[in-house]
Amino acid sequence: MTQYVDRAELKIADELARFIEDQALAGTGVDVDAFWAGFSEMIHSLGPKNRSLLDHREELQSKLDDWHAHHRAEGFSAEAYKSFLTEIGYLLPEGPDFEIETPPTDPEIAQVCGPQLVVPITNARYALNAANARWGSLYDALYGTDALGDLPSGAGYDPERGARVVARAKQFLDTAAPLAGGSWADVTALRVENGVFFVENAVGETGLADPAQFAGFNTDRQGALAQVLLRNNGLHVCVVLDPDTEVGQSDPADIADLLIESAISSIMDFEDSVACVDAQDKVQAYSNWLGLMKGDLREEVRKGDKQFTRKLEDDLHFTGSGGEPVTLKGRALMLVRNVGHLMTTPAILCHDEQEAPEGLMDAMITTLCAMHDLAKTAGPRNSETKSIYVVKPKMHGPEEVAFACQIFDQVEAVLGLPANTVKLGIMDEERRTSVNLKECIRAASHRVAFINTGFLDRTGDEIHSAMQAGPMLRKGDMKSQPWIAAYEDRNVDIGLACGLAGRAQIGKGMWAMPDRMADMLEAKIGHPLAGANCAWVPSPTAATLHATHYHRVDVPKRQREIAAMNRPARLDDLLTIPLAGGKNYSDAEITAEIENNAQGILGYVVRWVDAGVGCSKVPDIHDVGLMEDRATCRISSQAIANWLEHGVVNETQVMEALRKMAEVVDRQNAGDPDYRPMAPGYDGFAFQAACDLCFLGTVQPSGYTEPVLHQRRAQLKEEQA
Repeated sequence: MTQYVDRAELKIADELARFIEDQALAGTGVDVDAFWAGFSEMIHSLGPKNRSLLDHREELQSKLDDWHAHHRAEGFSAEAYKSFLTEIGYLLPEGPDFEIETPPTDPEIAQVCGPQLVVPITNARYALNAANARWGSLYDALYGTDALGDLPSGAGYDPERGARVVARAKQFLDTAAPLAGGSWADVTALRVENGVFFVENAVGETGLADPAQFAGFNTDRQGALAQVLLRNNGLHVCVVLDPDTEVGQSDPADIADLLIESAISSIMDFEDSVACVDAQDKVQAYSNWLGLMKGDLREEVRKGDKQFTRKLEDDLHFTGSGGEPVTLKGRALMLVRNVGHLMTTPAILCHDEQEAPEGLMDAMITTLCAMHDLAKTAGPRNSETKSIYVVKPKMHGPEEVAFACQIFDQVEAVLGLPANTVKLGIMDEERRTSVNLKECIRAASHRVAFINTGFLDRTGDEIHSAMQAGPMLRKGDMKSQPWIAAYEDRNVDIGLACGLAGRAQIGKGMWAMPDRMADMLEAKIGHPLAGANCAWVPSPTAATLHATHYHRVDVPKRQREIAAMNRPARLDDLLTIPLAGGKNYSDAEITAEIENNAQGILGYVVRWVDAGVGCSKVPDIHDVGLMEDRATCRISSQAIANWLEHGVVNETQVMEALRKMAEVVDRQNAGDPDYRPMAPGYDGFAFQAACDLCFLGTVQPSGYTEPVLHQRRAQLKEEQA
């Protein structure tokens, strides 16, 4: 039972109040009473507006459902549909051209292009790993994954595989920092003399084709060259020399590794990748974020028989070519993703005993925690421009973006921060946002520092928004549809037209197969080629490998090329509904699709509800590990709900698939001693949640999974208390 304390007409869960007063506020200069008074005023004044925006979502959805139901038999008319969307205010008129006026942002946002990690903030080890993923070993990333086309075998070091790794890494150097003569594969010695970098190889003594790429060096205690720093496309590569290592001993030039700048930024996630349903969960999340912002987060880690403390890395120091000190960040720039506008939280009750909007709580407390970084006067800091970067997900249209800006106006006023200290990230992942993207950016023109496509949630919203239009295509066919290509292109085109180049991030979505690095290297170069200056990756290793793409693609140059293309906006393509009209799926195809979706839902939900794990690598129906979060669950559950709604399948078929796949998921988790099987009882909270998501999917707000998952997880925790 949650214990509450009274604060300025609010009831605050006792552990949350203690965290705020004893830890988060301490050292900020913000008066405790003034904080609670301002927080209370914000919740009570903005809470009704929050509710009205959610009501407007439901009103528009009801109109969409009615229109599609009445026009379904007539066949789809793009012009009639677009006219209807305009009439109800779903599709808004586009205003004049403009450019954003966001105050200066950090180089990682404005200039440096590279991978972006997204991690659950509730896991301190993952959060620290992500923050420290600014630098990664290319040798390790190539050796330990399938990036070379196969996986390592055996427990010890394989010299033959090691030689293949070295050869691939030196091919990378030939691309990223080519020599004036010969190849890095033939280098036998490196030296720095009077600030000039030289190498010896098969052609004799030479240097870099572009000497300006030499950025610095370090020597060891004996004065021998130990590190050479190179620069390409704004990113750095550190060539490590160490003849005492097994790899260095076998290298003619003593090169032991390549450390490359990897995760330029990271998103510490309070949203889709976590399972926070009460004050206890939220305090854990806020505590980790506070530790990152203060710089004192620690985590004890045990690997085999070894135990060590993981902490944030320090900055890196080199000597420049002119003898000047060169300091590079040792950590990724950290953004924080708040929850959206939908959910409320039992951690704070208003004067009428109603739960407060969770998004308002996140906005105030994550910003308060980040003030500790702004207050630093020495040592590594997150933001050199004294900015706080908040990604706001699941907003529907410009009015909701404007509301997010209003929230942070009040947050800044309560905390005494300069206007627009908080820079806003807009997730372009809901249909009403993507069709009105220019106006959404305009609504945040003084704050926006990030836009990002989210294919997964966008697909879930596509299905739910047009639920009554008819049965949808199978999940695997969605990526080939006209709307998704238009969606990805428009995000870049509109972002560039609104002046985001050189000022803000234009991002692309997640690579969801963390064990398929060879495939990622083949496919994900498409993101920088598309003009995205950041793209999401699921692990530090993936960040290191994806970073090689940004050495091959000069993204600012590519953005200028795309802007000059003057591509059509393709709104009609974006509004094309991915219906399965004309498709005649066989019984076997229908069964396979339902079972695939059911297995994905169950594999994710059982960890969310039973273990409180919001994002993890979950085996799919073919035992391939996929990164699953609420967005992927939203697609699968909405896909089943849509086929149920239109009679492609019936409830009996879906229940049979759920029970059959519960046994599959039980088998896949058999090695976990804490796992509670769903079969044969099929009566646990996790299985019930999966059923709710499928059978009640049409009535879930925007098709979101949060209400069901929160309810079932809270029930389990109450039962266990």
